[in-house]
Amino acid sequence: MSRKQLARSGGDLTRLGTDDAGATMLHLDMDSFFVSVELLTRPELRGRPVIVGGRAGRGVVVSASYEAREFGVHAAMPMSRAMALCPVAEVIPPSHGLYSSYSRQVFDLVAEVTPDYHQVSVDEAYIDVSRAVRRLGSPVQITTALRAEITARTGLNASVGIAGSQVVAKLASARAKPAGQLLVPLAATQAFLDPMPIEALPGVGEKTQEGFAKYGIRTIGDLAAVDEDWAARVFGAHGHHLWRSAHGWDSHGLDRPAKERSISAEHTFGADVWDLDELEHELLRLSDKVAYRIRAEGKVATSLGLKYRLADFTTLSRSITLGAPTDLAIEIHEALRPALRSLRESRAKGVRLLGVRAAGLMDFSVSGRQARLDEPEHSTRDAEVALDDVRRKFGTNAISQASLLRKPPQGE
Repeated sequence: MSRKQLARSGGDLTRLGTDDAGATMLHLDMDSFFVSVELLTRPELRGRPVIVGGRAGRGVVVSASYEAREFGVHAAMPMSRAMALCPVAEVIPPSHGLYSSYSRQVFDLVAEVTPDYHQVSVDEAYIDVSRAVRRLGSPVQITTALRAEITARTGLNASVGIAGSQVVAKLASARAKPAGQLLVPLAATQAFLDPMPIEALPGVGEKTQEGFAKYGIRTIGDLAAVDEDWAARVFGAHGHHLWRSAHGWDSHGLDRPAKERSISAEHTFGADVWDLDELEHELLRLSDKVAYRIRAEGKVATSLGLKYRLADFTTLSRSITLGAPTDLAIEIHEALRPALRSLRESRAKGVRLLGVRAAGLMDFSVSGRQARLDEPEHSTRDAEVALDDVRRKFGTNAISQASLLRKPPQGE
């Protein structure tokens, strides 16, 4: 059974329901990512079979459009085999730097929703929105807005599964393709899983499928119905893991490191940067991005960090403890600016990446932040909060600080 058939097989999706309470795990998968990026500059190829990959030697398929997949073409297939299946396909050599650029744009948008995500590839991630529902709405509302923003910002489409666990969210995103989203309510999890073929479960390859078939296990429901101890005894630890997956349970969490909660943003330049003015401008842009997210969570930061990566990948960092907590871009920028200048003066190399991190977070309501005696009636914070209101209503690109109104940094 092909991956396309797997993605469309198993049960009536219209009967799942619409209750997204507790379904806070998303699986985001960009649709035909490499092909879709290439088609942004080749719109005349839309609707035609397109393959991204190498023709020379032992070239393989990196990605195929849905039209090419109709012929049986899929990723990792030898190009010779792909061309035999679909001789009319247009073959495009990979543009590696271009994919990284668009991937960064997508996951910058994900980070604006929540820092609680695990990116598993250039075009795929698990996203835990449990801490974002209070400020952004229900999981379905968050997903709808995120997908729309990705398309508006990049021209690319994402499919998203919405569920209570990673394994179910991944299966749901496959069923949502292309350019869709699918909610699996917690109460409908088993009903969603049971009719699907056993090979749909992540981790079930040809040999595992054959092993299950010997015992009459051909659907996920068949595996879910057997005794847990029997599955572990007959198929070992892998069998036990798959048995848990058949019930929609993850064997591990989102794989986030246990560390102090922080909010960060970083940017990799398309070409190494030497100019201090350009670095300071990017520092302000990142400060604005971090401050927006701090305020969105009702927090303030008591410490800051600067990440500074050179052209040879040497990475330096500087940490600063603030005299007073802040949630303002201008204060973050001013606090980190001396560290940036010092690093630039002491290192005669181009800069590849710049990052800003806010840590030591506490609730704004208990932070004791007070206006300064010399602060005007309409403060800097009033201005930044006003910007937040416009961004929430019209999108993050709708308005910006005047000091940021210049050409974007290289690579964007």
